[in-house]
Amino acid sequence: MATILVVDDELGIRGLLSEILSDEGHTVELAENAAEARASRERLRPDLVLLDIWMPDVDGISLLKEWGAAGQLTMPVIMMSGHGTIDTAVEATKYGATAFLEKPITLQKLLRAVEQALVRPALRGTPEPVVSLGLRPDTALSPATSTDGAGPAPSAGTPGLAGGAGLAPAAAGSNGGPRAEQSFDLDRPLREARDAFEKSYFEFHLAKENGSMTRVAEKTGLERTHLYRKLKQLGVDLVRNKRGGY
Repeated sequence: MATILVVDDELGIRGLLSEILSDEGHTVELAENAAEARASRERLRPDLVLLDIWMPDVDGISLLKEWGAAGQLTMPVIMMSGHGTIDTAVEATKYGATAFLEKPITLQKLLRAVEQALVRPALRGTPEPVVSLGLRPDTALSPATSTDGAGPAPSAGTPGLAGGAGLAPAAAGSNGGPRAEQSFDLDRPLREARDAFEKSYFEFHLAKENGSMTRVAEKTGLERTHLYRKLKQLGVDLVRNKRGGY
């Protein structure tokens, strides 16, 4: 995994990006201004930098130019801004940025941009394609509104339903995790039956993804905050699943 430097003057954005990237196994360093970014870059020599454009002291474009002029642009840099324009994106790539992410940033596109930047060395002087993301701080940075408890509907390849056999949520598969096919007692109130299915469903995917909340959120189509609330509501043991305790 990589060492990633996140530079943003907004505490909430720094915290969110740190949580997501750490969950993916990366080592994350945070900086809230250009001075801290310079020091962290010199100390850590990060594999990637996520750099906000609008900062109170020195803006991100100026810092990018500074690193380029000093021969310090040895790592890919992804620029971020909530007030960016096409001209801003073109200017960023002109001075060596690998990509430009427009806030608010979505989870899937953030991870895709980071993955592409890490596997593809930046070609200095050759602008890379501009990546425009849609980050949702209103949903990602604040507690999600609880729904009525309805979870994802069963689909092909998800745990099946069979009446009368009893609940077997911890039945082990060949890899030591929950089996993809389980039995459920349907002779019970709808909410109890649904909760039993959902708990087994999430335990299965957590085990399959080695406890990665980011990948489970992508697979199930839920926002991370909603997913956390749902797992807590169902009583899913996150520590056990993180350690692969099945």
